[in-house]
Amino acid sequence: MQEEEKHMNEEAVEGSLPQEPKREWRLRINYQLITRNLPFLLFLAVIALVYIANSHLAEKKVRRINKLGKEIRELKWEYLSVKSELMFRSKLSEVSKAVEPLGLKELNTPPQRIEPKQADNKQ
Repeated sequence: MQEEEKHMNEEAVEGSLPQEPKREWRLRINYQLITRNLPFLLFLAVIALVYIANSHLAEKKVRRINKLGKEIRELKWEYLSVKSELMFRSKLSEVSKAVEPLGLKELNTPPQRIEPKQADNKQ
């Protein structure tokens, strides 16, 4: 008896809603479809390859930019340290200390200009 009630309930539900035919969601690929869309598929493949290559080149350039940025910072630091060392060594007191072993001393009098005599050789 229970089975008959279930069957009647199913018939009542089926009677109230129209049934759609069952569709299979399988992808049907046939030879004609492939040959017709082959140029488009090849175009998509080429576009994908170009996209991948472009992203690789962009990453490579970003890495190179970062590397060169680090190198610039190191060279800037080296430049500033060498510049400060040069400024220190070119002070008058440091120069006089450096040339003292050579027997050179600092001038106490201002330098004098030596002018050659001009000869009157007019002919």
